[in-house]
Amino acid sequence: MQEVVSVKVMRESDEATIKNKTDSLTLMKRAGEAVYNAYNWKGKTAIICGGGNNAGDGYVLASLLGEECHLFLLWDKFSSDGRFYFDECIKKGVKYSFIDENISFEGFDTIVDCIFGTGFRGEVTGIVKDIIDKINGSGKYVISVDIPSGLNGDTGTGYSVISDMTVSIGTIKTGLILNEAKDKIKKLINCPIGIDIVGEKYYLLDKEDFYGMLPERKSFSHKGTYGYTAIWGGCEEYAGAVKLGNLSLSALKSGCGVTRLIVKENIAPFVAPYLLESTLFKMPGGFDKEKTDEALGGIKCLAIGMGWGKGKEYEEVLKYILESYAINVVIDADGLNTLSNMDLDILKRTKCNVCLTPHVKEFSRLAKIDMKEVDFIKAKEFAKEYGVVVLLKGTATAVTDGDEVYFINRGCPGMATAGSGDVLSGILCGIGGYMEFDIKSVSLGAYIAARAGEEAQREVNALSMTASDTVRNIGKVTGEIYGY
Repeated sequence: MQEVVSVKVMRESDEATIKNKTDSLTLMKRAGEAVYNAYNWKGKTAIICGGGNNAGDGYVLASLLGEECHLFLLWDKFSSDGRFYFDECIKKGVKYSFIDENISFEGFDTIVDCIFGTGFRGEVTGIVKDIIDKINGSGKYVISVDIPSGLNGDTGTGYSVISDMTVSIGTIKTGLILNEAKDKIKKLINCPIGIDIVGEKYYLLDKEDFYGMLPERKSFSHKGTYGYTAIWGGCEEYAGAVKLGNLSLSALKSGCGVTRLIVKENIAPFVAPYLLESTLFKMPGGFDKEKTDEALGGIKCLAIGMGWGKGKEYEEVLKYILESYAINVVIDADGLNTLSNMDLDILKRTKCNVCLTPHVKEFSRLAKIDMKEVDFIKAKEFAKEYGVVVLLKGTATAVTDGDEVYFINRGCPGMATAGSGDVLSGILCGIGGYMEFDIKSVSLGAYIAARAGEEAQREVNALSMTASDTVRNIGKVTGEIYGY
């Protein structure tokens, strides 16, 4: 579990460390040394420096590389610490020159980007944009120090350097994992340099954080031991037979004992031929309390809303479940749109453990805010107010219970295909059959879905993979977590 912070918290932590523990020159030296130790340097290196402390990290690196590097300076401008280490470079005979429009990276093997740090805001223009264009088009191995220059340190957006490797200094910043970051950073490593974080922390989770969470299957057990779950979705316009079949399969592959598929009786004939392991429950049109109770009898977890379409009856169904049951509930897709038309205070009253799985547009409807305002902070505030777990889908998935935020920076471009979100809901439903929903168990589901997608893309390719390819790889990922 790695710490993740905002740029503001990182800056304040840096200032607190300098005031109380370690001077700024020492921290800059450690940063440059961290970059030096992060890569097996070969051949000639070009180090592109701006005018701030990010450039100072580059000067420390240059002093360590010596004659095998060349400093390219954008401006005759230095921070006080940066000036100190630039002078050290001059003493050691490191060559430098100021950048102009004729700059060429011919003859260099590696380019180090030290133009802007995480504090950069705004739009890259002028000569800086020209230099970034040349870096990105150079064909050289590119290393960015702390963040690719131009990328927003909080949001992960903006025109920027595209790095082969980014060496984060101190603690990972949110902008290194959100939105466009994965397209700008092929490899991310973080190097602590002794800065103690003062302020709010988020957490980046990976495989080792889920060890021991999946229960071992006992010989003296049966299907009921691992939970009955249900998936309720589909309508005339969105029968989604194959999709719903895959949902059931993903729930079972995630460990529950039995999955029940609940659909309207008029689409049951289209769904039934695709079901093998799961059972089928047919619902009449409109809200039927008795049939709903029958459908949910013995259920520990329900995933609801996928392919529902629109209809007042669904508000009645969702309202009744939230008011009458004490089970794990995943609300997704049209279930979220249904919920957005209801009084959300029902979430405060329910005895259910509720997990909401919106993408940005769905969350904007739910929270009644503009899509541009949607981020993990808004999701955290929503989760806190309504007492739910929110899984906000994105390049990096954010999971929050209102107190903490966990990130899963897994997944791949091939998952941008119909049904990927449905598979995630199926996985969460399977986990919810034998585990209470909380921030950690929901994060486990997000991790399994994302890693299974990565394996699917490796098997097929980003262009051709489908959600069913992800389903096929769930077992491989759960095996990794078990340590098989």
